[in-house]
Amino acid sequence: MAKKKGRKETPRTESTDKPATLKDLLNPQVIERLKAQADSLKADEAKRLEEERLKREAARKAEQKRLDNDFEHLLENSGMDWRKYK
Repeated sequence: MAKKKGRKETPRTESTDKPATLKDLLNPQVIERLKAQADSLKADEAKRLEEERLKREAARKAEQKRLDNDFEHLLENSGMDWRKYK
């Protein structure tokens, strides 16, 4: 019995007939307008997130200020042992 010789793989060449993409089909002006709109939306989202962060931080500071004026809270969270000073 003779051994079968393996087939040599022929290198496949990339065809230059690639399917058309949406970017190829759209007018460059439309693409630029869409990119500008996407950048604008990203900037708006970043601004909204920053405003939310500032609002949360202001609320946290207001709550901390309220608690700092509350003697009961300060006494409970004090590190000192007040019984030693009676």
